[in-house]
Order: sequence, then C-alpha cells, then structure tokens
Amino acid sequence: MRSIKQPGAPHPERIQWVEARGRAFSFTLEAGLPLLEAARRGFAAEGYAGGVLNFGSGALGPFGYVMPALSKTGENAAFYSDTFRPKGVTRTKLGRMTLGARDGAPFFHCHGLWTEADGRASGGHMLPDETMVAEPFEVEAFGIDGAMFTAEPNPETNFKLFGPVPAASSSARTTSRAFAIRLRPNQDFAGCLEAFCRERGIARAKIHGGVGSTIGARFTHGGVTEPFATELAVTAGTIATGPSGAPEAILDVALIDYTGGIAEGRLIRGDNPVLMTMELVLEVLD
Repeated sequence: MRSIKQPGAPHPERIQWVEARGRAFSFTLEAGLPLLEAARRGFAAEGYAGGVLNFGSGALGPFGYVMPALSKTGENAAFYSDTFRPKGVTRTKLGRMTLGARDGAPFFHCHGLWTEADGRASGGHMLPDETMVAEPFEVEAFGIDGAMFTAEPNPETNFKLFGPVPAASSSARTTSRAFAIRLRPNQDFAGCLEAFCRERGIARAKIHGGVGSTIGARFTHGGVTEPFATELAVTAGTIATGPSGAPEAILDVALIDYTGGIAEGRLIRGDNPVLMTMELVLEVLD
C-alpha cells in the first residue's frame, strides 16, 4: 500500500478517539454571517459546542479557500496553495465540516466541491476567517457531547491538527452512542474503521462528517487519482457486517488533488491510506 514519509515519528496510537454521545439534527445557516459563526450558532441552539456537519447546495461569498499543494520547504509532506478568493457568489456542490476549537475559540475544518461565479469548478479547504454565508441554506449536523475536536500541534505531520479530546458534558439531549475519531497517516481508511469496530463489537455504524486526505485514491469504478496530495470529504459512509461476518466499510468520497483534478466515487477497501488526517464521527447503530 502507498505511503508518504512524514517529517516526524509516527505516534504509537494510530487512531485517536473519544467515546461520546450525540444526536443528528438539521438547521439553516443564516445569511450575512461568517460560515464559522453561522455553524456555531446552529450547534449552540441544540446545546452543543461542536460536532460535524454535511451540506449540499449552498451559497458562499465572500469566500476564501486553499487547495492541496506540494511543500516548498520540505517541512511537511504536503502543504497548501496560496489563497483563492473568487469574486461573486460561489455555489457549493457538497461540503463536510468538523466544528471544534483552536486556541480556545471556535474553529472549523471544512472540505468541499463548488462552482465559482465564473463557472469554474473547484474544491479544497475553506478558510474560516474568509468565508461568509451569502444565502441561507440547510445543513445536516451531528452534535457530540463528551468530546471536542481540538486543534493541537502534531509532531508527526508538523501541522496543527484537529483531534478528539474528552470534554465536559453540556447536558445536551442525545440519542446515540458515538465516537469522535481521527485517523493518523499511512494506514488504510476503511481498514482502520473496520478494525476499530471489530475490536469494540460494533456491528453497524454510520459516518457523520468526514474531513481529511488520502494518498491519491483508488475507486471501485476503476478511477485512479495519482497525485498524492488531496483534500477529501466523505459523502456517505457506513460500516456493516460483510459476507465474511466481519465489519466492512463502504466509503463514498469526493476530492480534489494538488493538480486541480476532481474525483468522486467509492473507495476500494485496503488501498486508500490516509495522507495527513481523517476526522469523523462514528454513530453506533448496532
């Protein structure tokens, strides 16, 4: 399986996780607000400080984003492009967000695909401090109680990355057992989740959110993304007992690579290693 050398030593704990409780709900992002504040308000209204959310068609502007890029200094295995600031209103096709905290304040990590006002199709990593909600649009959220994604220095990748940490309960109403998860580099995306569920006797689970990167991609439809640096969003994900009796992950994703190539499809199990990180919430169904 493909691998990329990271600047730091591998952390011995390859899956960072915190067990929590959670609940799915929907809300509408308010126009005229920064995307970060609009998301924060939606979670807060349900009693949550953070979680993950999924969205489809939406409108952003002003809007700032970066794409994956090669590292110019060698201090990281890959890096970010210069900032793009398309004029007018950008129409999203899809997006996945992790809402957590950085330096004691709300922060998000959000990847998606979109079409800019001039018709250019693009995607990448949205910038919290440069992205505004241009028109109201609905999002599907999953709040977590008892855990928080918090940005901390990560010596392995030499980035400051979101990872789940225990958090005091907010007493929000919850309906499900859930795990806040971050997968570390150079391990198969599906294989990690399958092993995680197998070790805990989880027969069925649903992925909410899903923001990260893989080392290129190999799809079940035969498509291949060769450029190794990507920005990825999970469009649908489940874990269920397969024909062998063991958990099997079905992972549908959308991504953009550092050359601007866009791809969507179902990942081949066993052949899609994580590049930098993969953040998600796993809702236990059975």
